[in-house]
Amino acid sequence: MQTVAVTGQARQSLGKKGTKAVRKEGAAPAVLYGSGDPVHFSVKPLDVRSLIYTPEFKLAELTVDGKTTKAIVKEVQFHPVTDEIIHIDFLALQDGHPIKVKVPVGFKGTSPGVRAGGKLQQAVRHIKLKTTPDKLVDRITMDISGLEMGDSIRIRDIEAEEGVEIINPGGQPVATVIVPRAMRSAATAAAKAADGAAEDDGEEATEE
Repeated sequence: MQTVAVTGQARQSLGKKGTKAVRKEGAAPAVLYGSGDPVHFSVKPLDVRSLIYTPEFKLAELTVDGKTTKAIVKEVQFHPVTDEIIHIDFLALQDGHPIKVKVPVGFKGTSPGVRAGGKLQQAVRHIKLKTTPDKLVDRITMDISGLEMGDSIRIRDIEAEEGVEIINPGGQPVATVIVPRAMRSAATAAAKAADGAAEDDGEEATEE
């Protein structure tokens, strides 16, 4: 599990005026929930870049006023025009307390359908999990070595470890081996040619 160290500056002023002052200094207001009373602080956007601008799932090792807490990013608000980070919610990890997270999904193995010319089309890039901090995983890996052309691998095919609950619907396709357009066109042309040949043979047989 990858961890990113983040140092926050405790905030005393929590109103609009205080928030505006934080942003004016180039920082982003943030709150840590789940460890008693909410902890209000500010962070530098550069310090949380590798936590937020990534498809990977990472933990934050958050230090505020000398106290370090392991947490996850629960929500990020962005400015609608500049796309700058304007607020971050963190959730503290507590032993035995289940949390809901999204982790990326990846694949292993080689699909026979892909080898035959098909294309693996991924429909789901993140899986929703509910588990305790000790069971957290940073990635779900699915085996596609049995996928033929036109086959799909679904949420129910995930082999989750004990204590890890998959929240996504079981029937939801995660990836499908699709037939490329060029192959479909070739197959259609071949079928039409075969039908034409059959009609010609039929006409010849009638004339005889």
